[in-house]
Amino acid sequence: MLFASLPMASAETAEEINNTVDAALRDLNRTNATAWELRSIAKAVLVFPRIVKGGFIVGGQYGEGALRKNGKTVGYYNTVAASWGLQAGIQAYGYAMFFLTDADIKYLEKSDGWEIGVGPSVVIIDEGRAKSFTTTTAKDGIYVFIFDQKGLMAGLGLQGAKISRITKPSLK
Repeated sequence: MLFASLPMASAETAEEINNTVDAALRDLNRTNATAWELRSIAKAVLVFPRIVKGGFIVGGQYGEGALRKNGKTVGYYNTVAASWGLQAGIQAYGYAMFFLTDADIKYLEKSDGWEIGVGPSVVIIDEGRAKSFTTTTAKDGIYVFIFDQKGLMAGLGLQGAKISRITKPSLK
């Protein structure tokens, strides 16, 4: 099975996650003006800098990231998903979730693992939609920007991915 041989997109320390989140946000903000604008009105941003997805009939994905409020990390999370069906390939990508309301942040923080597609409304902003999206058209909910896609895998979706809070050791 291809998934069994995937390199895990796992960081060993809180500092490593923070460093990759910082780099991912800099790159996203440099390449996507809409993300930069949305970041200015978001209550929090959950960033998964590198998720590895792969499979052959049976597949899965995994990544780790950090929740930022006012530019500071307030928690660490992982995203995990499994799938089966007509699929083959491997890819890596990242995504940033911009939370616009306190209620959506509380849902993430209080849930024992949050499955995307169940709970708050999630809107994926692709390149085409980003051109007509502004902070004045943003409504309640969570907006997701997928970035830095590499590899080959049919289809990319967040439906069914589970996000859970994790504890990471610190070097401090």
